[in-house]
Amino acid sequence: MLASLLQGLICITISAVLPSLRPPPCPTQINCQEASDFQLWVLYICLLLTSLGTGGIRPCVVTFAADQFESDKAMKGRSGKWSFFNWYYFSMGLATLTALTVVVYVQEHVGWGWGLGIPTIAMIISIIAFLIGSPLYKKMKPGGSPLIRLAQVIVAAIKKRKEIAPQNPKLLWLDKAAIVTESESANPNSPNLWRLVTVHRIEELKTIIRMLPIWASGILLVTSSSHLHSFVIQQARTMDRHLSPSFEIPPASLSVFSILTMLSGLVLYERIFVPLARRFTGHPSGVTCLQRMGIGFVINIVATIISSLVETKRKSVAAHHNLLDDPRAIVPISVFWLVPQFCIHGVAEVFMSVGHLEFLYDQSPESMRSTAAALYWIAISMGNYIGTLLVSLVHKYTGENNWLPDRNLNRGKLDYYYWLVSGIQVLNLIYYIFVAYFYTYKPLEEVKEEEEEEDGEDGEFNGNKISEIGVELARTETA
Repeated sequence: MLASLLQGLICITISAVLPSLRPPPCPTQINCQEASDFQLWVLYICLLLTSLGTGGIRPCVVTFAADQFESDKAMKGRSGKWSFFNWYYFSMGLATLTALTVVVYVQEHVGWGWGLGIPTIAMIISIIAFLIGSPLYKKMKPGGSPLIRLAQVIVAAIKKRKEIAPQNPKLLWLDKAAIVTESESANPNSPNLWRLVTVHRIEELKTIIRMLPIWASGILLVTSSSHLHSFVIQQARTMDRHLSPSFEIPPASLSVFSILTMLSGLVLYERIFVPLARRFTGHPSGVTCLQRMGIGFVINIVATIISSLVETKRKSVAAHHNLLDDPRAIVPISVFWLVPQFCIHGVAEVFMSVGHLEFLYDQSPESMRSTAAALYWIAISMGNYIGTLLVSLVHKYTGENNWLPDRNLNRGKLDYYYWLVSGIQVLNLIYYIFVAYFYTYKPLEEVKEEEEEEDGEDGEFNGNKISEIGVELARTETA
């Protein structure tokens, strides 16, 4: 995956340097030459390689880094456990800040060749450092694909759907996968895991199924925030961005306010909010994961409403100065009008995004923590895709009075789009409250090392849990 990411970065850097791989510059923004099919294919292949590499690396970073520490001993208690994740988010935020300031400034004032070349060089250096330090890392032996284990439970349950389970009101259809038939009990060999699975694996699948409705609610949050990297930048290009007569803020660097707010918000959350909330709730974390996510949903709705109000203000100033028909005009309104929505989105991330990952990490089975991290990034990807789909639908159904014009934002109705996104978020919040109300937290247990050794590896079939009539369906949740 590192090789795929590096190839994608090198490819996209070359496409920015060679004139034959990109359309010619168009400073007037009028009658510009579009990219050819060949140039688009080169760009798409570069982006595909980069996406494949990123998708393979990100879910593994947290779990691999956590493996380098003695998590059972060093991470006991909430403060020790979550200090690692605070450092992880701080590192990611610092990297994002560098990209939004230094790299964006180079792209705007030096050129896209160096702007994309700097991250490529940094990636090469990081790979070299990773390879040099590889002998020192603690490497866990692969335990098999968790998706195969889940598939085995489903297949075994389907095959035994007609079996009669012990009379127990708590038993579900999936529990039939652990029933031992007469032919299986007479077979001295190891059981076929596509026909007979352990109760532990069944409980893993049940845990994932319970988590999915909560996980899905985070998708639309990403959709509602996707405009920060597109339409808000277009707004910023039409506004006064001067900090001094000789220095302008690059439009793409406005996201720095969101990152700074998130980083400072994480510190304030741990040092101020948690102790204060603990006094009222008595909860060790101040609020539960689900309550934290709910607060983030509400804050994000407020941020999108403010986005709509700011756009209405920007268009009114443009109309007052007769600039609605001039797409290249700079509207005499400060770009800092856009800062509050970025800051509020940063606060929402402290609650929602971090709370979302915290929920997936806490509630997932221990053997599927990396899968839970992958679900987090899948939600982000799906949210961005749905954001693109939403924009396409708006383009299609708003007709001639396009809400989101490509050339002249002053004649568009971006504020209407923000109100649409706010309405979708309200519906998503109602859905989230409903599924969160019926969600049952996984009980957390401390498992002693001696007991873990006796239980053996998860991949082994524990015959002691099987009773004479079928299976002793012990309801033991994993910590």
